Amino acid sequence: MKKFNLTSVSVAALLLLAVSCTKDKNDMGFVPTNPDGNAQQFVASNAPKTQTMQIDASNLPQSVTLKGGTKITFPAGSLTVGGAAVTGTVTVEAVEVLKRSDVLFYGSNTNHISGAPLASDGFIYVNVKANGTSVDNMMPVPMQISIPAKRSGVTQLWEGVDQGGNPLVAGAAAQMAWAAPRKGANGQDGGKEVASVNNTFTFNFGTTGWINTDVFYSYSNPKTTVNVDLVGNPGTLSSFHSYSGETYVYFCAKGSNVAAQLYTTTGPNSVKSYDNVMPIGVEGKFLTFSIKDGKYYYGELESTITANQHVTLTLTETTEAAVQTAINSLDSY
Repeated sequence: MKKFNLTSVSVAALLLLAVSCTKDKNDMGFVPTNPDGNAQQFVASNAPKTQTMQIDASNLPQSVTLKGGTKITFPAGSLTVGGAAVTGTVTVEAVEVLKRSDVLFYGSNTNHISGAPLASDGFIYVNVKANGTSVDNMMPVPMQISIPAKRSGVTQLWEGVDQGGNPLVAGAAAQMAWAAPRKGANGQDGGKEVASVNNTFTFNFGTTGWINTDVFYSYSNPKTTVNVDLVGNPGTLSSFHSYSGETYVYFCAKGSNVAAQLYTTTGPNSVKSYDNVMPIGVEGKFLTFSIKDGKYYYGELESTITANQHVTLTLTETTEAAVQTAINSLDSY
């Protein structure tokens, strides 16, 4: 007859009890049916993570290379707080959003400030902190950035803003868009085209925050406005990075890294694109997903954009794994 190791069994039982207790309720007070009980938790689990590195600001230039291959170089004179040069050890915080799945998992998009869809060549977030204080957003000397290029040709540079055109600050009402970079006090201007050289897009950029390499998608096509009705929507529209709300709506173009978010409401369960920005004749997927009270919902429709198009998306309950799989599949769509 087998003998059981009572010590091992006891430890295993205690571990199981601890896991059960931690999953009993989340900070919202309900019992989740999936590991991530709300949209904020889903984004936190699945979005590209913030990477942190330290450099010596007293010995610039200094470079950091991120996990996805992005290289950032801070030249002499680039880091100041209140106009005074920073010295000593500083912390670089960065996020890479290099795939279409990254865009959706982060709760972000490839929308131009006009609402026109952009095709992304990858975007990043950069912040530098000295003793816990962020350095000046407008850099006296621009940093140099090299983002891996997956194609030849030219890309354009953009700065992350909210839907009103202001610098993007995370908050309950903010949505993301992309605008031409602000001109720096020393005359640097990131609003330009950059060619792919040695499989990278390399450029100077004069502000910290969100930085994008994108081109307009099918910009010569005639444009229209698309309306989307959401059937079975359990929540409200989610803001940037799920700081509020539960539900996202996107159009993802086939064969191009477009993740156009529709967030202009026309009713409690309906949204539209910006007026006259969606390119007629483009094939792709309209999709929506929502996470609320520990439950997951998803709906999609593959379609070609037509004039004055009206789309209905039905959200049906599914699993977190199914939503993750659907989003990951967009990388090869």
